[in-house]
Amino acid sequence: MLALRHVLCALLLIGAAAGAAGRVEAQTYPDRLIRMVVPFPAGGPIDITARLVVQRLGPILGQTVIIENRGGAGGALGTKAAAAAEPDGYTLLFGNASALVVGPAVYRFRDYDTLKQFTPVAKVTEGYEVLVVAPGFPAKNVQELVAYAKANPGRLNFGSMGYGNLTHLAGELFKLQTGTDFTHVPYKGSPEAVAGIVAGEVHMLFGEVAGLLPLVREGKIRGLGVASASRNALAPELPTMIEGGIPDFVALTFTGVVAPAGTPASIVNKLNAAINESLKPPEIVAALGKLGAEVRTGSASEFGTFLAKERDKWVDVVTRTGIKAE
Repeated sequence: MLALRHVLCALLLIGAAAGAAGRVEAQTYPDRLIRMVVPFPAGGPIDITARLVVQRLGPILGQTVIIENRGGAGGALGTKAAAAAEPDGYTLLFGNASALVVGPAVYRFRDYDTLKQFTPVAKVTEGYEVLVVAPGFPAKNVQELVAYAKANPGRLNFGSMGYGNLTHLAGELFKLQTGTDFTHVPYKGSPEAVAGIVAGEVHMLFGEVAGLLPLVREGKIRGLGVASASRNALAPELPTMIEGGIPDFVALTFTGVVAPAGTPASIVNKLNAAINESLKPPEIVAALGKLGAEVRTGSASEFGTFLAKERDKWVDVVTRTGIKAE
């Protein structure tokens, strides 16, 4: 009994010491420069979003925060580099749906697992995919598209902005939920895919609202539905896919900050509070809105639950459709 009592006392002392160390870390952090890795090239929407956050995050934390662009492999290169960094709060990753859930779903068990290799810090924004069709396509709404596809099995195609990315998986989800048959046509990127739908090379395409909406309003393509739970503020005239008759059809784009697994909770909580604070000014909300994104703040644990749910959703689509990593 005496030995057991000594062991219990030792464990309590260790726990108390760990708690004290965590409090000290939170008090002294940050005392040097912080790197925010963006796994995409400079100038794109994810990079712009990250810079809008960082411009206020540094002053709030009282320390310099710099952006480090490490593009390549659809976000995988920068993501894996950030995952390998020391879990001390001085290297963070500004990720999106592609880097944090879609890529790992398609390439699971091969490259990296973001749910295991990162600690969620803060969700930043949400956006949504919009379904568009070529200008001469006969369907005027989602139900007409579904009916036309069922009347012409195997004769229609859908474009994407790259194999295995969110626009590809959104198209596959559409096929699963409507029982339709479309042939996938992957393009090298967004400009090529948009040119393809405008030219009528493909019949339908999912893409981000902000990027496609100007073309919809110019009449160069036709918007059928937004893949959100409620109508999008940028395009209130477009019905949701759910309103179009496809229950629970939601295809989210999002951004958020994660840290290498093992980063102390005290540092994660401090970063979460600072990032949430950085997103409050109306001018930041407005600037993000122009990118088609809505601010979505919350706790680190809420972001973790969200990431797990999104990853499971797209893993299910990948499994059911037999998508193979290329």
